[in-house]
Amino acid sequence: MNTPVPGPSSPSRFGAVLGRLSPRRLTGRQRTLLVCAVPLAALFAVVALAPLPFALAQPGLTADVIGDSKHKPVITLSGEKGRKTGPGEGKLLMTTIAATQPGATVRLPEVAEAWFRTDRAAMPVDAVYPVGDNLKEIEKHNRGEMRESQNAAVKAALRYLHKSPRDVRVTLRLADVGGPSAGLFFSLGVIDKLGGGDGGRGGTGGGLTGGRVIAGTGTIKADGTVGPVGGVPLKTKAAKRDGASVFLVPRAECADAVAERPKGLRLVPVDTLGGAVKALRALKGGGRVPAC
Repeated sequence: MNTPVPGPSSPSRFGAVLGRLSPRRLTGRQRTLLVCAVPLAALFAVVALAPLPFALAQPGLTADVIGDSKHKPVITLSGEKGRKTGPGEGKLLMTTIAATQPGATVRLPEVAEAWFRTDRAAMPVDAVYPVGDNLKEIEKHNRGEMRESQNAAVKAALRYLHKSPRDVRVTLRLADVGGPSAGLFFSLGVIDKLGGGDGGRGGTGGGLTGGRVIAGTGTIKADGTVGPVGGVPLKTKAAKRDGASVFLVPRAECADAVAERPKGLRLVPVDTLGGAVKALRALKGGGRVPAC
């Protein structure tokens, strides 16, 4: 099929369009919009390329606190023997998020993409790294928080079991993880190791998992109070990715967890260490378990 070539007496459609856009035919409002459009487009280009004060986060690693990390036990006991484990043993997975390092360049297109994805999040840098101006300072702060969290976790677990730290020495070791959010699971791991999963608080029973992979998050105080941590939606995805069927979540963050809950992951709200143990015992025995 041949396409007619416009002649001199018959202006092309393109020429007609240009004619309609001729400045001599534009209204005052159209001229104003045209003049404003150029700097506005330039502004959008600058904003798109400018670094923003956000960190990009995604589901991070998980670690079994009743298992090994880098070929060494996460929890070691001395002064008292831990319970015997056997085939079909479950897991207690603490969960993390992985975020871009402080000072990393994050631009508008990346923030926009994260907004529409369920496995990514754009978070204010101050929310991810509230202390420290560089990586060295942040790592030092996170290690300090981890030590405090571990100390509180051991105290809470022994207090729950009515055991004295003079009789039981607990060592916690977990590489490449900082911050306080593993506190609840450190406490649960100690209780599990000391046989507090069944029966009385004296630690004469079995484990807590019932053969399941249990994951979760939450800070812990020495009195057993469980606190919120942030990043819960991403942590639930890390848990599901690594085989968990149950996720313990601080009650204050239930709504966040439910909003993006992975299919097949059961959410159990907790306020205290005692409540978490009670829920796991009920789950293990087929009893009533609270839900978000």
